[in-house]
Amino acid sequence: MDIGLIFTILLNQPITNLLVACFQLLQFLHIPYPLGFSIIALTFIIRLILYPFTASQIKTSKKMQDMAPHISKLKEKHKNDKKKQQEEMMKLYAEFGINPAAGCLPVIIQIPIIWGLYHVLNSVVATNTVEKLKEVNQLLYADGLRLTKLWETTFFGIPLSQAPSALMKDMPLIILVPILTGVLQLIFSKMMAPEKGYQGKADDFQATFAKQSLFIFPIMIGFFSFQLPFGLSLYWNAFTLFGILQQYFLVGLGGLKQWQATANKIYGKRN
Repeated sequence: MDIGLIFTILLNQPITNLLVACFQLLQFLHIPYPLGFSIIALTFIIRLILYPFTASQIKTSKKMQDMAPHISKLKEKHKNDKKKQQEEMMKLYAEFGINPAAGCLPVIIQIPIIWGLYHVLNSVVATNTVEKLKEVNQLLYADGLRLTKLWETTFFGIPLSQAPSALMKDMPLIILVPILTGVLQLIFSKMMAPEKGYQGKADDFQATFAKQSLFIFPIMIGFFSFQLPFGLSLYWNAFTLFGILQQYFLVGLGGLKQWQATANKIYGKRN
């Protein structure tokens, strides 16, 4: 069977139906800019669907961070005996209640869903012709969901299908969108970092890479947000914001506690 057809049936079609259902409901309630708010609503629904997997991932990540100092001591203690090192590490995993084989499963499950959401939104924000509208209608399960006219593809006056880079001339304040995208991603990344910072020697590649990627990744996301359609930035910012809230309610501020402590010291000195 064609992989593209499978992808459409299992991901694109259900996500498109959810999005259109949100749009029709918001339009029925006379909510302004229903397409933009539908993207936010759909993002929230997807977050709820993925909650069991993301919650498992977040909790496992927290346990791994708590276990990291013990692993370092264990490796140092048995550095000349790899077999003993492996045995002790398995005991450590059992002690902390971590299944190393299942650690990647939540991530693997989330990737195709997130990619499907991205693909649908990329198509939806560009639905500005009758032909493209027909393509959307062909994916709908029920006639009651069918779109009878082109939807408004702006959100508070910002075209969902255009990138901030293309809008800079007429809307200079649009630069705030990629900046906000980068800042939210930085906050989210810092919350997922260890509370005591990344541990390791000065020449430890893994620790160095983790510290650098904390800032590099948000900068990259901000740059992509500047180049890609605004509708995708709206989705990504909503997805990140819901992720920040989920991270906070499950494990707290995480690595953001470091910045909070620094801010408290600075504020304390000023007062």
